[in-house]
Amino acid sequence: MSANAIFQNMSLFSSSPPTLATNSQKVPTFKISPNSQKPAIIPSLKQICRQDNFKESVFTLSNLIETCAFEKALLQGQQIHAHVLKFGLSGDDSVFLNTKIVFMYGKCGSIGDAQKVFDRMTERTVFTWNAMIGACVVNGVPIRAIELYGEMRFLGVALDAHTLSSTLKATSQLEFLYCGSEIHGVAIRLGLISNVFVVNSLVTMYTKCNDIGAATLLFNGMSEDTVSWNSMISAYTIYGMNREALNLFIEMLNASVEPTTYTFVAAIQACEETSFGKFGIEIHAVVLKLGYSFDTYVVNALLMMYIKNNRLDEAAKIFFHTQEKDNISWNSMISGYVQNGLYDEAINLFHEMKNAGQKPDHVSLMSMLVASGRQGNLLNGMEIHAFSLRNGLDSDLQVGNTLVDMYAKCGKLDYMDSVFGRMLNRDSVSWTTIIAAYAQNNFPWKAVQLFREVQAEGSHVDALMIGSVLLACTELRCNLLAKEIHCYVIKRGIYDPFMQKNLVSVYGDCGNVDYANSIFRLSEVKDVVSFTSMMCSYVQNGLANEALGLMLCMNEMRIEADFVAVLSMLTAAADLSSLRKGKEIHGFLVRKGLLLQDSIRSSLIDMYASCGTLENSYKVFNYLKSKDPVCWTSMINACGLHGCGRKAIDIFTRMEKENIHPDHITFLAVLRACSHAALIEDGKRIFKIMESKYTLEPWPEHYACFVDLLGRANHLEEAFQIVKTMNLEDIPVVWCALLGACQVYANKELGEIAAMKLLELEPKNPGNYVLVSNVYAATNRWDDVEEVRVTMKGKGLKKDPACSWIQVGDKVHTFVAQDKSHPECDKIYEKLAYLTEKLEKEAGYVAQTKYVLHKVEEKEKVKLLKGHSERLAIAYSLLASTDRNPIRITKNLRICSDCHTFSKLASKYLEREIIVRDAKRFHHFRDGICSCGDFW
Repeated sequence: MSANAIFQNMSLFSSSPPTLATNSQKVPTFKISPNSQKPAIIPSLKQICRQDNFKESVFTLSNLIETCAFEKALLQGQQIHAHVLKFGLSGDDSVFLNTKIVFMYGKCGSIGDAQKVFDRMTERTVFTWNAMIGACVVNGVPIRAIELYGEMRFLGVALDAHTLSSTLKATSQLEFLYCGSEIHGVAIRLGLISNVFVVNSLVTMYTKCNDIGAATLLFNGMSEDTVSWNSMISAYTIYGMNREALNLFIEMLNASVEPTTYTFVAAIQACEETSFGKFGIEIHAVVLKLGYSFDTYVVNALLMMYIKNNRLDEAAKIFFHTQEKDNISWNSMISGYVQNGLYDEAINLFHEMKNAGQKPDHVSLMSMLVASGRQGNLLNGMEIHAFSLRNGLDSDLQVGNTLVDMYAKCGKLDYMDSVFGRMLNRDSVSWTTIIAAYAQNNFPWKAVQLFREVQAEGSHVDALMIGSVLLACTELRCNLLAKEIHCYVIKRGIYDPFMQKNLVSVYGDCGNVDYANSIFRLSEVKDVVSFTSMMCSYVQNGLANEALGLMLCMNEMRIEADFVAVLSMLTAAADLSSLRKGKEIHGFLVRKGLLLQDSIRSSLIDMYASCGTLENSYKVFNYLKSKDPVCWTSMINACGLHGCGRKAIDIFTRMEKENIHPDHITFLAVLRACSHAALIEDGKRIFKIMESKYTLEPWPEHYACFVDLLGRANHLEEAFQIVKTMNLEDIPVVWCALLGACQVYANKELGEIAAMKLLELEPKNPGNYVLVSNVYAATNRWDDVEEVRVTMKGKGLKKDPACSWIQVGDKVHTFVAQDKSHPECDKIYEKLAYLTEKLEKEAGYVAQTKYVLHKVEEKEKVKLLKGHSERLAIAYSLLASTDRNPIRITKNLRICSDCHTFSKLASKYLEREIIVRDAKRFHHFRDGICSCGDFW
């Protein structure tokens, strides 16, 4: 309870007529137990009522009523009330005792009984009105307290300091600034503005109504007493003005005003902000010096201060050295352990709490349930649930919400649903928790269904609930649902900047980049989060160039990229093979000291590898003093991408020697590296130890890699046997790998089996139809080719056109086969024709028309080959730059054999390295030789 509240209650008692009993009078004393149901005081009441001194009996009854109020003994208070009614009092005595009864009912929480007594009183004093207003304030009916104040004004009842103080407390609860200001004016007119209780109540009112300036002005004009200082220090702390609160605390000490419990509590609470943690330690020293270290309120404030300053050891010392601990003490320490991830310590302390005879309350249970959920400790969570049932705490709304969350985190959605179904009351937190649980546990449609129930019930919907529903939209990749939610938040008026950023991300995940971009462009608030959301949307949908364009906009707006934004930029640079952008981002990371993040380091390795500079990936990798499994995996993958299979295996061996356990992704990277380098025996060995040594169950992707490894080395029958013996017939990626190998080695029979199986398993994947069509075309089965193309058209499927791109300066230039859209296309084709003629005459280049999988004339096939996208990119690079730097080209499909031969010859004739990154790997063409060894 605050200092104001204490003094207000004291003032209310003093408003009663003084007790006339002297030391010689014998006043009956009795101890009332709140849980007692026996009318133990009835005999003494009868005796009192038989006394001759009637006046003495009235004031004795008054003392008994006050005792009931203090002890909150409602039953005994009702019995005394009954005797007062039977006594048949009248006049001043009736008013006096009925006023006491109104006060008693208010303190006992029976506001209805208090109102009945008040309404039946034909005569009332200001003390009666004060008692009724106080009862309303204490029992959470502040609006009724203000109405009573208004009635007093209307009836002309004289107001006193306690009237104004209690009514101001009601206005504070409601944050009715206009009403509080009006009472302030009344206080001035009545000459009560110098009354310490009124002024302190005004300070509190202005603070609660967010007018700290008015509160400060009032305080500055007050006489300096402890209560005033406490009120203002508390006001600053409540308002978050911690520096001002602590400065005032120092002023108070310098003014030789002795601090009280409430002073220390308010000052210590101001030190919960970490920047004032050292000052909190100094206040702790003052607490010890002045002997307040045994005060429970002060101890609890110190506990919270140390916990919030992440000084858990100091908090534990205070807690375990404190003899008198209340529930707040135990709950604070348990919560501190939970907040710091010390769940076992929290659970042990909870059991100590019970053993010490302290009964856990709903706050204790919530901390335990949070600990159980974060640990995934279902057994402990169920034990706490049982405890709540036995002690009748399961009906508490917050406990119910935390139970739902605990079972969700433990993956027991059936238990979670049962708890939710039994909840008598539900708020938006309840609905949000269960909707989020289903969305996060791969039940997005259930989450959407629950949201429909919330809408049907007309329950309150807030931004957090919408966020959970949008998560379900992301899981479902449902554009229509995302649009519906979008309209809903606009209609409900919760379309704020945070919601806009969330929607940008959701539309991006749903593949609707246009909507995401529209929201981003129209949003008034653009910060690093909104830019990052839009970048991620672009990157996820293959628009890396647009993502990097946003980086320039951020620079222009002087918005500094954060950790997530940098990751998106690195991904975009890697997708475009934009080495220049990648180096710029690397420089930014060095300047900002962000290289310590593991995910940043692994992304840098991936970026340099994707940009064709394996040596830079090595530099980053070797620079790292501590490497997590992701960094090792990234380096293995980088080597495999560039065809350095033996180096990839060496890194994998080093990883094992350093006792870093590889995971599924690591083995996937190693197997791919073996596949690209035709390391069959090594691949078999690694696939075997994955299960035998590391007990990792292979994923479909691992089997696909293994089949691809065997297929690339022309071990097609062995690969086919593995597919059959390992029951892999229902895995599309396995058949895709086998079909690709059949095309390379012209295995018609096995290719036919693989083609049929692939189309059966994935009838809506256009890439599969293209692959099957190419297999038929390679064997001149043009009727089958035409049938496949007709089927694709009938299903509305389209082939992705072959595309290559190259970066020149800050711009990325994109080319498709036979492209005529480039503004310099005439010069490009002229340069390409010149280069082709030179290679034909001086390097012996002959077009390999067998790789043109179209039923056209030979002359047309040659023309088609000459217009392949990577050749256009080479020609434009020669036009745009005259230096000897490597030509870096990225291609969305695998490079064909004819272009592979052309690039080898061109690298020798031009005396320039040509680096081509196709859909599978890198090809480094130097002096007429490719790094792949003509195996890809």
